[in-house]
Amino acid sequence: MLGRSLIVAVVVVLLVLSGSLVVPIESTSHLDPAPFEDTFRLGLTGAAVQEADQRGLSIPRVEVFYSNYEYVVGFNGVESFVAEQARTGHQRQFGRPVAVFVTDFADANASLTDEGYLTATRYTGFTPADDTFVVVDSRARLPSGPVAVPFSDREAAGAFAEEYDGRVVPWAAVSEHVDAESPLTRDRFRSTVQNRSAWADAASASARDLRDRPTSVVVGEDAPTLGAAVEAAAPNTTIEVPAGTYRTDNVTVDKPVTIAGAGPDTTIRGDGNGTVVRLDASRVALVDLAIDGVGDVGSRRAELNASELEDLEWSENVELAYGQGDAAVKLRDANRSLVSGVHIETPASGVIVLNSSGTTIRDVDVTVTEGTRDGFMGLVSMYDPIVVEDSRFEGGRDAVYTHRADDVVVRDNAFRDGRFGVHLMYTSGALIRNNTAREEGAGIIVMTRPTGNMVVGNDVRASGVGVSTAGSHSYYAENVLAGNVRGLDVIGYQSLVERNTVVDNDVGLRATSGLPTNLVTDNDVVDNDDLVRSGLGPLRVWTAQDEGNYWGPMPATDADADGYYERSFRPTGAVDARLYDAPGAWTLARSPAIELIRGVQDTVPGLRSTGVLDTSPRVTPARPDVLAAVRAARNTTEATA
Repeated sequence: MLGRSLIVAVVVVLLVLSGSLVVPIESTSHLDPAPFEDTFRLGLTGAAVQEADQRGLSIPRVEVFYSNYEYVVGFNGVESFVAEQARTGHQRQFGRPVAVFVTDFADANASLTDEGYLTATRYTGFTPADDTFVVVDSRARLPSGPVAVPFSDREAAGAFAEEYDGRVVPWAAVSEHVDAESPLTRDRFRSTVQNRSAWADAASASARDLRDRPTSVVVGEDAPTLGAAVEAAAPNTTIEVPAGTYRTDNVTVDKPVTIAGAGPDTTIRGDGNGTVVRLDASRVALVDLAIDGVGDVGSRRAELNASELEDLEWSENVELAYGQGDAAVKLRDANRSLVSGVHIETPASGVIVLNSSGTTIRDVDVTVTEGTRDGFMGLVSMYDPIVVEDSRFEGGRDAVYTHRADDVVVRDNAFRDGRFGVHLMYTSGALIRNNTAREEGAGIIVMTRPTGNMVVGNDVRASGVGVSTAGSHSYYAENVLAGNVRGLDVIGYQSLVERNTVVDNDVGLRATSGLPTNLVTDNDVVDNDDLVRSGLGPLRVWTAQDEGNYWGPMPATDADADGYYERSFRPTGAVDARLYDAPGAWTLARSPAIELIRGVQDTVPGLRSTGVLDTSPRVTPARPDVLAAVRAARNTTEATA
């Protein structure tokens, strides 16, 4: 009797409390649109918005005040607004739209360019969405795709539709008439991975052809030094460098030739005063040799005074810090070139690649001997896409550092004992695939709000952080993150995190504050000291299309036999977070009182706690063979230790 009374009391308290936490619709009548730049923005990528702005195009925009979210959310594109409303977990996290405003093209002199792009010559302010009429299926588009165009005046909408072959629908029906396909689909990301891999395959194959050039000069026979051989060689021929040590101040290659050694027994040794080999022409190859005697200047910033440093733009500052220091090999404007089979020991950077699109760096061994001082990278890539593959990097600050190197491909490499394995800065569209990292500060770290990166199939262990995500519209899949301080940092927004194996970390997943729009599904997160840690912020629902993650056995059943438990799971909750390590947590999780509280929390918006919720946890692992292999390797290591 006492237990029943307690339950009734709990229900009454929860319902009363919920009434004080839900945002009442009546209190929102005074709301006005916010400056769009002050909203939390979703939809088009930053690059797409920048392109539209630079070309003078107009983006239809939406602003929404949600009942469960304290900040205004802005959408670039009506389509992105509709897609977000349909996303799994959206309503749980944001609540209902309380007030919606859209840009009004009624008096904006809207028209289309010859390419069909939407433009307006007058100001497009915001107006309540419910009062608008939207032109759909017209020829209006942006470089990113077709767009729906809202008007506060029915006649203006009709005139635009008649001129540009569209139809007019009221705002209430807009979700039925626009393409709301989410950009975060597995098929779309996997297709992009295949396309970037195919590009890398073609670039690498083309670069390897540079090994087949006929020999024109042999160092020591036809020319006394490597520098003299470069001067004597005809374009599109090979300079052979037999076994031995060749001392040089530095060598600059300014024509399309191949320099081929006899393997590690061929050493090019600098005098310790700068970069050893410079490749300053397209279609140059440097293969099968070793390089040492590199200078030890990691940054040219030290050569400038304070006023000169202040005059530098940010990008120039970074190039001076990381792109203009000493290196064993430096490529500039060396498009479609090749560095392969090169062994490097250096107190500065190993390879620096600037403005060299389509160049391939493969099968190189780089050891940075001077720790993690600024500027000492295994490889630096700036401003153009290159391929880095089948190589090994040890020591230094970052094994592979990129800066504005969109579409770079880094695959099948090994990183050890540095600060970061791969460090993407202002780099979008990168493919980071099938790399291994051990004893790094972070295996792979993505920074500075990029878009469209793909981090797939990497293996990071015994490091500070396995993978740290950032930016938007990115893909993090099938990575193994084991034995790290933190396995995977779920940062950024509108990205897909799936099929990762996160095992035996101090913290499996870390969720930070921000817009809760990432899709996190089909991951195996087990045997971690803490499954998830989350900062303050809105509830994050880590379930997509009714498919959750595997957290281990649950105090529940799979009554529908669909592979998912009939119980939600809160890895940041007071009970569920201790389900696998606290005595009595399993029993408490199944108690009627806890089930009642969880049920009310799931249905009453005002009582939805912060943290993480998985509404459909998996019964079995998403990748059982991979999980078993990781656990077996861990057990073998523990038995050997």
